[in-house]
Amino acid sequence: MRLVALNKPTDVERGQWYFTRYIQHLPNPGELVFFDRSWYNRAVVEPVMGFCTNHQYEQFMVQLPEFEHMLYEDGVTIIKFWLSITKEEQLKRFNAREDNPLKRWKFSPVDKKGQEYWDDYTKYKELMFSKTHTSFSPWIIVKTNKKETARLECMRYVLSLFDYDKKDDSKVSLFPDPNVIMRYFRSLHKYD
Repeated sequence: MRLVALNKPTDVERGQWYFTRYIQHLPNPGELVFFDRSWYNRAVVEPVMGFCTNHQYEQFMVQLPEFEHMLYEDGVTIIKFWLSITKEEQLKRFNAREDNPLKRWKFSPVDKKGQEYWDDYTKYKELMFSKTHTSFSPWIIVKTNKKETARLECMRYVLSLFDYDKKDDSKVSLFPDPNVIMRYFRSLHKYD
């Protein structure tokens, strides 16, 4: 298992096909890779913040389902979590980060714009869901106002997808709570 958290693209990476920088980090057989900010930055953050052109955004949205379908055909399981939070809870967490020197490092200039651009982010998020929620790569919405619950339900969801030794011997339920974690189109009440 490994975590991938890519920095801002370099000049060279900006000149490459958008997915190139992610392909090199895809999992090897038997491996899990967690992307902390994935190629989906291009679907929401980049157009809102002006980090990509309209053409780059539109090209990405057309290519993305095909890219993920190729991965699916090759046996790669993609789990797309959208960590949903209310605007009020986000503001509370942002204020807590700013006030705490041990957490301040988590707060980027882009994060600071989250509240200001809430409606723009929501618009692009909904466009992203409508164009990229597929049967082979669905969006999983996680209500995250309660952090610990959300984390546990994400773990349950991942564990429920795969077969492994002694899975049936588990002493706890591996079925995620459908009131916390659900497929995009099953979500009746969205936080964000």
